[in-house]
Amino acid sequence: MTDKSPTPPDRPDPHLDPSDDTDEPAFDWMKPAAAGKPTAGTAAGPAGSAAAAGPAGSAAAAGKAGPAAAAGKTGSAAAAGSAEGTAAPSATPTASQPESRADRKAAEAAATGPSDTAQSDVATSNAPPSDDKARGAGAGVSVGARPDTAPEDEVERRNAERRNAEREQAAKAKPVLPRVLQVLLAVFYPVILLVLAVRAVTSPLFLWVEYNRPGFPGDGYGFSTDDRMTYGSYAVDYLSNWSGPRYLGDLVDQSGERLFKDGEVSHMADVKAVILSTFGAGTLLILLGLVAVIYLKRRHNGGVRRGLFAGSIVTLALIIGLGTLAVLGWEQFFTDFHRIFFANGTWTFTLQDTLIRLFPGQFWMDAGIVIGSLVLLASLVTLVLTWPTRRRRGLGKKAAATSKGTDTDAGTGATAEAAPAADGTAGSDAEGPARTRHTV
Repeated sequence: MTDKSPTPPDRPDPHLDPSDDTDEPAFDWMKPAAAGKPTAGTAAGPAGSAAAAGPAGSAAAAGKAGPAAAAGKTGSAAAAGSAEGTAAPSATPTASQPESRADRKAAEAAATGPSDTAQSDVATSNAPPSDDKARGAGAGVSVGARPDTAPEDEVERRNAERRNAEREQAAKAKPVLPRVLQVLLAVFYPVILLVLAVRAVTSPLFLWVEYNRPGFPGDGYGFSTDDRMTYGSYAVDYLSNWSGPRYLGDLVDQSGERLFKDGEVSHMADVKAVILSTFGAGTLLILLGLVAVIYLKRRHNGGVRRGLFAGSIVTLALIIGLGTLAVLGWEQFFTDFHRIFFANGTWTFTLQDTLIRLFPGQFWMDAGIVIGSLVLLASLVTLVLTWPTRRRRGLGKKAAATSKGTDTDAGTGATAEAAPAADGTAGSDAEGPARTRHTV
């Protein structure tokens, strides 16, 4: 629809000269830029809006501080102006011009403030940290990574400490078997010595020495020394061989009569059983003792010496005790000994019986003395040889090595101390006259 009405004659012509419209914001681009103020090209970006002064700068700051501060037409006009690609106005508008460049920039900054703030936050988070922050971040990373590896390292460390503690405890702890073998060796030793002594007495050699020694009582019923030696050798041999009772039961004297009665043969059979059992037990203990000695010799240094030393002490105690009982009452001691091994009434005979004529009371007393003496002598020798001296315990070598190491350390320390002292003394002596001469 076109307006075809005639133009009134009195209407004034429009004013087309823009030089006088200084208050119109649309013609700000035509004005020359003031000195010291940014041009339109330099003020187009966010830096220009940030550098704007006056009320417009305050409005821009307010727009960035809170998006809600920008409102109304100003924001719409700024957005429209930005979309159309028009140039930014000058940064010197007045507060009364709502469509000034500063207002549009403030509105634009208020509209784009949250996104810019988010971008600045992202840029700040992506920015490389400073030295202090880097150190803090490194520490944080190391601390954060510690829980991942710390438990494994801690478990390994604790396992290693536990293994080391167990090894030290095992090294310090003494094994049980060597102690048991030492105790057994100490217990076996007296029995072994006693068995060996009994075996030495039940021999033809001791029988010959006993029958031929001065003061030994003779036989009042006609046995000569040769007869005693012959018949006594049969009895001693029977105790150590595997023959039956007929070995003694079939013996006859010069007149053809039986030499030993049935009671005597039965008692000798009982004695043989006791003697063979004692010899067998002694042999077994000797074998076990040798095994213990070999084991202790190879595996436990000083174990043999300690076991034999304890065994010798036990043997001495037993021999002294039994010897005291025998000296105080030999008859009672002899009777009690037979009661332990034989039944009552099986070991008593008359003076006319062959056993009493061959082995009188003096023979058994001498046999007891010899047995006790041999055991006592062997235990004393063992005690002396196994006495725990410093050299046998190895303390002599350790003390010598320690003293040698101490002397060496002391000598080294003395030399080390003497060298600085000598140097210091020499230095002081050399510097003293020099300083004196220099002073003079």
